[in-house]
Amino acid sequence: MSVVDKYIDYVKEEAKVEPKKGWKKMVFGFWANKWKTKLAPKKGISKGYQKLEAMMMSLVADTLGEKKPYVWGNIFAPCELMQCFGLQTLSIECLSCYLTGFHLEDYFIDYAQNEGIAPTLCSYHKTFVGAVDSQVVPGPDYAVTTSLSCDGNLNTFRYLEKKIGVPFTFLDVPYSDDRDSVVYLASQLEELAKALEQRTGIRFLEERLKETIRIENETRKELMKFFKLQAVHYYPGELISHLYMMMGMHLLIGTKEFLELIKFMVEDIKTYPKFEGKKILWVHLMPFYQESLKKYFYASKKYQIVASDIILDFMEELDAEKPFESLAKKIIRNLYNGSYEHKADMIEKLADRLCPDAVIHFCHWGCKQASGGSIILKERMQKKGLPMLILDGDGIDKRNSHDGQIKTRLEAFLEMIESGGETC
Repeated sequence: MSVVDKYIDYVKEEAKVEPKKGWKKMVFGFWANKWKTKLAPKKGISKGYQKLEAMMMSLVADTLGEKKPYVWGNIFAPCELMQCFGLQTLSIECLSCYLTGFHLEDYFIDYAQNEGIAPTLCSYHKTFVGAVDSQVVPGPDYAVTTSLSCDGNLNTFRYLEKKIGVPFTFLDVPYSDDRDSVVYLASQLEELAKALEQRTGIRFLEERLKETIRIENETRKELMKFFKLQAVHYYPGELISHLYMMMGMHLLIGTKEFLELIKFMVEDIKTYPKFEGKKILWVHLMPFYQESLKKYFYASKKYQIVASDIILDFMEELDAEKPFESLAKKIIRNLYNGSYEHKADMIEKLADRLCPDAVIHFCHWGCKQASGGSIILKERMQKKGLPMLILDGDGIDKRNSHDGQIKTRLEAFLEMIESGGETC
């Protein structure tokens, strides 16, 4: 057993017995991993993905370790607005993923359920609720969530407010994309800015938000360049690399730091050889721990994930001169808002731009819209001649994912696309 594994086991037991001490040791572990990824990056993956991992490790370690003001959010909370007040947003979904690094997800999930949380609630939420309920994870001063796209968001944040007193703003995202809906959500965002102004004592400067949006527009353009290049060049990464990219696009979008990283990756990928294997478009969440998926997509020259829909869940340019309306449109027009037909339309457009050889749709246990809509997307992909695999599992709870079954179905699918088949 390595030193790292021993430390993980030690912290896991410490968190159960002495929650506050366990949390301090977990934060130290995040900090140590931050420096490990900077000084001794993983071998076999590209420099760009190495830098991306180090940035995401730093994001969590620095925010928690330096005790800077930050807010809890869900993954679709408008981080651009929080950045105007010097606040970092950490989504509870991403934090739950980091907690699994200490193999505590099963303990936290069981703890939450024993406290009365419904077993049918999303396991990302149950992991986080259990971590808070068990007094391992302390709360920040504030939180922001949206109704997009999980129906558990409001109840989870309401529960956390009641349990440990973390006040939150709930952004009610309209289902329809029309003028009235944009105005309705934009007014909520303006109220959020006022609330943050009062809470932080920092004056809101609209020009700062405009500049953030200008940087965001440039970042999105550069990222699309990168994904188009990744459909041509071999650019070794791993399954979790795409989770890190999703974090960057939702928690650091609009920052110069993240823009410079994407620009680096655009130039770096040009130095890599042509990719001769099969290109995969990934849909929905990433079960980053799943052994067979990790094996087949680790720096593979045969199968490369060229993009994920949750990374590019909005692809339009924003009007920086109308920042609140622009952010409202971004949230309303998100791929995960509205009917599944809307999502299927956007994924079709993404497929047209990136020309993948196949699609893999991961249906996370407890996520009703993913499971219910996957057949609609599969029919759309069949009309385009794109084979699609639907995998059932859990993005975070290993007990709900069966590696043997996933391995069997994945291998059959990969064999089928190698032979030129169109359905699975």
